[in-house]
Amino acid sequence: MKAVTWFGTLKLSENGDVEECSLLEKDPEQLAQHMLLAVENEELPTHGLDLRELALACGFVELDEDYDVLLREICIKAAKRQISMTDTDDKRIIQAVEAMDDVDKAANELSERLTEWYGVYFPELELTAESMARFVARFGSRENVPEDHNMFSKASSSMGAELSLVDEDLLRNFATNLCGIYDTRKNLEQYIMANMGAVAPNLTNIAGAPLGARLISLAGGLKKLAAFPSSTVQVIGANNALFKHLRSRAPSPKHGVIFNHPFIKGAPWWQRGKIARALAAKISLAVRMDAYGGKLDPSIKVNLERKVESIRKAHPEPPKKQSTKVTQPGPGRAGGRPAKKRGGQKKGGMNKGSKNTNDRSGGRPA
Repeated sequence: MKAVTWFGTLKLSENGDVEECSLLEKDPEQLAQHMLLAVENEELPTHGLDLRELALACGFVELDEDYDVLLREICIKAAKRQISMTDTDDKRIIQAVEAMDDVDKAANELSERLTEWYGVYFPELELTAESMARFVARFGSRENVPEDHNMFSKASSSMGAELSLVDEDLLRNFATNLCGIYDTRKNLEQYIMANMGAVAPNLTNIAGAPLGARLISLAGGLKKLAAFPSSTVQVIGANNALFKHLRSRAPSPKHGVIFNHPFIKGAPWWQRGKIARALAAKISLAVRMDAYGGKLDPSIKVNLERKVESIRKAHPEPPKKQSTKVTQPGPGRAGGRPAKKRGGQKKGGMNKGSKNTNDRSGGRPA
């Protein structure tokens, strides 16, 4: 029986005795690399063998203490090597996407603060977000707006409060920092656009760089996304709607973040579900080719376009709604419900022990 261990390859008899041994050198780097390769190929024995006794029997180490010290050092180096190998291309894409989300959140909050703050001094300014930050960083006070600017007439007749020099410097620095955040977002977006073609060329060709990067980020990696079935790819990102459907009788979601694809976003509502299924199937195929092949296959996009075109031709009009038959109310009260019978009433119209209301004699004998 052949046994691959972290210190070499052994040939064992049926009784477990060592017949032949091919030992490695006592180099911690080499032994750590050998251990990682054996673990990746699933060659290390999982149970049934006492590696300490085998190492002593074949003469790799002389004492138990030597075995413990060497194994500890090798495990530490193997762990460090594994940590250094976690920085893959798709992980960097994930970090860039999540950083862009954080930048968007921070920029929106700071932009609202700047709009509310500067609106006290220039309420007629109809700018928001980045354009507002660029304006404040450039001019500061409304009195610095030149005559050839389109905001000069509003600035000269503004009803806002006067802006002091201290507040003007503070607002300009605030707006300049906000402009830096917007520039950072553009750099992150350019990084994603430039690297997605090398990380996932087929996915980028099918879904585009921003949507492809978002799918990889939601899945947690390129290989994890490749392991998803197309039905999961179709609804990924629609977690709330999916859980609401599973908990109650809400309709199931037809698409998640892939709704941002032009094929789905530009399609009429009755075609979106069918196009989403076709797109998710092609995305799954493209991701698997990127994860395990890495070569661009233009035929995937061609087949997707043909499928989408066939869906559009097959369903040019919205489906007709099924008319529900309205039942006419029957005899009795409104809504078709029968009138309730008075409990205990006899045919003669008098209950036992009841008084006749039409008898005005007060129950006295005539």
